[in-house]
Amino acid sequence: MKLTFEIPDVIFRRAKTVAAERGIPLREFVTEAVKDKLAANARAGEKPWMKLMGKLKHLRKESARINRLIGRDSEKIDTEMWD
Repeated sequence: MKLTFEIPDVIFRRAKTVAAERGIPLREFVTEAVKDKLAANARAGEKPWMKLMGKLKHLRKESARINRLIGRDSEKIDTEMWD
């Protein structure tokens, strides 16, 4: 598809220079840049913490132990002090 658009001269010159250094036409360079931007936007919509799910599985017992201690110690609080 043919397209006409305006970009700032500084960006155009940099893009043309980088394309020449890579030995590719400016058209190909711009197409790659748009693809990269679209891919980055798609990745930004992902939940980065999802790839880490399960990495802390070894701490489940320790978390349960800490929760038990907190529960046990919170029973010792004198509620009359807080009224």
